[in-house]
Amino acid sequence: MSPTLLSRATAELLGTALLVATVVGSGITATRLTDDVGLQLLANSLATGAVLVALIVSLQPVSAAFNPVVTLVEVALRVLSPRHAGALIGAQVVGGVLGAVVANVMFGLDPVSISGHDRTGVGLWVGEVVATLGLVVVILGCVRSGRADAVAWAVAGWIVAAYWFTSSTSFANPAVTIARTLSDTFAGISPSSAPLFVVMQLLGGALALGVVRLLHPPVPTAQPTSEEPARG
Repeated sequence: MSPTLLSRATAELLGTALLVATVVGSGITATRLTDDVGLQLLANSLATGAVLVALIVSLQPVSAAFNPVVTLVEVALRVLSPRHAGALIGAQVVGGVLGAVVANVMFGLDPVSISGHDRTGVGLWVGEVVATLGLVVVILGCVRSGRADAVAWAVAGWIVAAYWFTSSTSFANPAVTIARTLSDTFAGISPSSAPLFVVMQLLGGALALGVVRLLHPPVPTAQPTSEEPARG
């Protein structure tokens, strides 16, 4: 049986909540354990990659996008209806907010603390385009090549790498970006910086859609010829 919309939305909410809780929580732990920014980023990236494997493997049979950009690309590819996409994106955003609140509370902080961490500049915006483009290409490349079982490992590998090679440390997710405005910690982003990050993520998703269509064009449906008439 196919998962219901309610079960899919629940999976997206839970998955995004736990993803954000990991991103924010591991960032807080890292800053409390060391003052070395490199080690802080290493801890943050490894925890994020590990939780992505766990969440995608466990929730993929139901729904495991955890990312509005991925969901919108699925709409463009006609894998998902706009109505269903709206419900899933809403669940992702709500889940991300809940994850940030839970992480703050776990570490004895105010449930909501608006981030003052400004992240702005052309370099960071380009980094978000690259991070999101690569993420979407990795996901759909695995699915369209018949290797959906490899998505968890491929996504985790991309995200861990992109933490280090992109200037923005790879947010690559509007729901996660919104949630990270609510924690004034290592992983936070100021509300004034978030909108352009989201715009760049959407741009990266649009570019990835074009790349995927080029690399994995739809197989044309065979048409009957004059010598071989259609059979009813």
